[in-house]
Amino acid sequence: MSSRVPLRHSLVTRLLLTSIAIAVAAIAATAWLATRTATRAIVAEQSRSLTDDKGVYEMLVGYAATHPDWSGAAPLISARAAKLDRRITLTTDDLRIIAESSPGPSLRTARPSAVVDPLNLDIGLTGGTERIDSRAVGPYRLTDSDRAKLRDVAAAQVGCLRRAGAEGKVTDDPGGRPVVTTTAELSSAAYTCLAAGAIVTPAERKALDTLAASTARCAEWPPEALLRIGPDFSISLGRSHDVVYLPLERVRGLDSSTVARLKSCLEQSRRNQLRPYVAPPALLFLTGPSSGVDRTTFTLSRENTIRIVGTTGAVLLATILITVLVGRRLVRPLRALTEAADRQAPIASTGRDEIGHLARALDASAERRDRAEAQRRAMVSDVAHELRTPLTNIRSWLEAAQDDLAPTDAQLVTLLHEEATQLQHIIDDLGDLAAADAGTLRIHPAPTDVRDLVGQVVESHRGVAHAAEVTLAVKVHGTPIVWADAVRLRQVVGNLVSNAIRYTPAGGAVTVGAEGTTITVRDTGVGIPAEHLPRIFDRFWRADESRSRATGGSGLGLAITRKLVEAHGGTIEVDSTPGEGSLFTVRLPDR
Repeated sequence: MSSRVPLRHSLVTRLLLTSIAIAVAAIAATAWLATRTATRAIVAEQSRSLTDDKGVYEMLVGYAATHPDWSGAAPLISARAAKLDRRITLTTDDLRIIAESSPGPSLRTARPSAVVDPLNLDIGLTGGTERIDSRAVGPYRLTDSDRAKLRDVAAAQVGCLRRAGAEGKVTDDPGGRPVVTTTAELSSAAYTCLAAGAIVTPAERKALDTLAASTARCAEWPPEALLRIGPDFSISLGRSHDVVYLPLERVRGLDSSTVARLKSCLEQSRRNQLRPYVAPPALLFLTGPSSGVDRTTFTLSRENTIRIVGTTGAVLLATILITVLVGRRLVRPLRALTEAADRQAPIASTGRDEIGHLARALDASAERRDRAEAQRRAMVSDVAHELRTPLTNIRSWLEAAQDDLAPTDAQLVTLLHEEATQLQHIIDDLGDLAAADAGTLRIHPAPTDVRDLVGQVVESHRGVAHAAEVTLAVKVHGTPIVWADAVRLRQVVGNLVSNAIRYTPAGGAVTVGAEGTTITVRDTGVGIPAEHLPRIFDRFWRADESRSRATGGSGLGLAITRKLVEAHGGTIEVDSTPGEGSLFTVRLPDR
């Protein structure tokens, strides 16, 4: 029976058809791009780049925000126009020229690039969300004396923050007001520092009160519901019988439409208040140095179109012919490889390309499959064995409850729940090992009471220790607090305690200690030979390969422990003497 593949299913056919389709698409795209490129080359003469437009717009908005009129803008426009080799013109709505870099043709048929108005920004050009330029300060501009007073207040705030354990720095906003900025999450004490030092100058308060009154009138806000505007133009609300003002976002009972109306009225009132201090809106035109039009069109001639189509057709035919010849040559070794694999015969290939590598890989595939299967079985066995410890703890407590050795109270339920949670964490640790290898293991540190954490771990393992006739003890100096992920640190200590109990014979003792940022787990077990110490933190490694031994263990626990300690930025060490026991020491960094 012939095993020849039908032509319609042949790899050669699919390769050729795919190559031809790609070639057709590539040539068509090339022709289209050539046409578009030629057309856009002329269009680009009208507007060099969006970056230039944004630069001119930003320059003029900055001038308008800080000047009441356009009388001094001409030198600024001329200098920028000379740099860009463009004609820059500002006009009123009826195209009366306000300022221009150089005389030129009429702009009646031109399209304005933007409307320059610092109180109604073009967010398409600015890329932001604020409609009012922050440089338009108007009546909120500070005097030198007021600025000096506010700078002293800001310096006091920074000192208060530093005493509260936070960092801040003083910067000036566009209106010249010194403000304190922070980069980290602040505590309650740090927030008190900022609130206690916040002041408003008399000039600012007068302007803000005027703005608040205008906003209230616009929103038809009732007089008994007081409205106040902060120096950052945030809205706070209060009652006439209450001296406490709450930010708008924290006031209960306000629907979204009311909030939106207040914010809209605030923005409109700010525009009305700032309008006398800024230049009036103006149309911005960016054109060629001697052109009055804002767009240049370009159309290919009939001769150029025929030339492009003819060249495209010739390139297309050549591409198809070369693709057919090269494709047949490339698939010849692949066909021989397929026939040899179908006969399960040795594959002889001396090529250095991908097909040669594939041939050699197929020859060794059987051996690799067997080795991979053996590794998979060993890993599954190791993982299953690692999950046995928390399950044994749960079973021990349940059996103790059945035999009335432990009361079935809330404490037992809590312990069982903690062990079940620990079991889930161990399952998650298998993923954490992979994440640690990839450098993506994440922890969530917070202040953690080591005494409570160690006590929880010891209580959760007391049942296993009792069954093994091993004494569990706790020796914690003071009340140490460490900056760590409590769940992960409990897992670290739990792994070490479980490991210590496993390797301690009946009548022995396991002691968990802590002092400062150091946690220790000491046992009086069998100890670890010196030649094995360098490998005890390797995953899936055991000094005793036997599964029938009493101690068991898969070698995952200590590997996970080391990864978690390193994720905290700490170190773990072991000191052991055969026949006397082992001491594991975890050192966590100071925050």
